Amino acid sequence: MISFKSYLPRVRQSKTKNTLVLWGKSLLNAFLFLLIFMVVLPWVAYRIIPVRLPIPPVIGKWGGGILVISGVVMWIHCLGVFSHKGRGTPLMLDAPQNLVTSGLFSIVRNPIMIAELMVLWGEVIFFSNPGMLMYAVMVSGIAHMLVVYVEEPELKGRFGKEYEKYCQQVPRWFPEIKRKNEQ
Repeated sequence: MISFKSYLPRVRQSKTKNTLVLWGKSLLNAFLFLLIFMVVLPWVAYRIIPVRLPIPPVIGKWGGGILVISGVVMWIHCLGVFSHKGRGTPLMLDAPQNLVTSGLFSIVRNPIMIAELMVLWGEVIFFSNPGMLMYAVMVSGIAHMLVVYVEEPELKGRFGKEYEKYCQQVPRWFPEIKRKNEQ
């Protein structure tokens, strides 16, 4: 298995006690992340290939807009759960003290990453740009690798059996749809 541990900063659990301060830290982290990965880099990708994909404008505007708004709402919800239940932020240098398994985290293990990718793919649909499409494909692949090879081993090391049980019960990316008679 590939180990990226030596290349990454060490994960540190948050020492912050005040939930409002945790929220502030999460929002600052979110703002900087959004600015770089959801605005600046997609804009650069857009400028590299200044043509449009053949997506009908109505689908582009509505479909892309709905994905972006839904992703932002999901992200804000997840930041609140991280601050309140996890007692930390998504930032590695201020990681949650507790394993977060409630809210959207009870449906999928990576709702923050899903929310970020929803915003990014919403931008691709909205702007219908091949440069942004290539950027989104690349970011999606990197996100998957980071989750599998960095985040999951780190969480397993930090939370042990509790995290392993959580992984058995909750899917990584796609919620399981169960029929009523299966429950």
